[in-house]
Amino acid sequence: MTDATVRIATADDAAAIARIQVRTWRTAYAEALGRATVEALDEDALTAEWAAAVGHAGSSVFVALEGSELVGFCAAGPAPDSDIAAADGTPPDDAGSVALISTVLVEPRWGRRGHGGRLFGTAAHALRAGGHTRGVTWTAQSDSASLSFFRSVGWNPDGTVRTLDTGERTVRELRLTGGLDVHFDTDRVDSATLG
Repeated sequence: MTDATVRIATADDAAAIARIQVRTWRTAYAEALGRATVEALDEDALTAEWAAAVGHAGSSVFVALEGSELVGFCAAGPAPDSDIAAADGTPPDDAGSVALISTVLVEPRWGRRGHGGRLFGTAAHALRAGGHTRGVTWTAQSDSASLSFFRSVGWNPDGTVRTLDTGERTVRELRLTGGLDVHFDTDRVDSATLG
């Protein structure tokens, strides 16, 4: 394998990030989200959204590279109240120090090479440096690869669920939570489609 690295994304990466999202969702999530839903993804619109996300203060987007090829990405930052509140809307006692890993996604053809683990580890390190003590993420209950990945780093469902309507399907998502001081063997835990 050529050199594998992770770095902070720039606006110049937005088109590649959007391309990876579209390809991965169409490959890995068509059944869960619905074929028409993933086929309707607009790569140009996503490029604009990722360009804005990369420039958003307070959050970070990281990209994984194999050699010079951008192969995956991770977005993370402070968790919005809506992502960490209890079912009744009550915020947790540690609300100010909870981060959100909104996505870890590696294009399937580059999977099983440790990119997801490197992305997650880099994001966790940056979040800890920013004063966060734990994180949350949302994962489709049917996404066994992502659930397995997050469980391998000590993140587990906390009992909170939400339901998303894609227009074609109803997707049940589990909220997972865990610490940000993670250590693991990336060869063991990486998945082709972490999301």
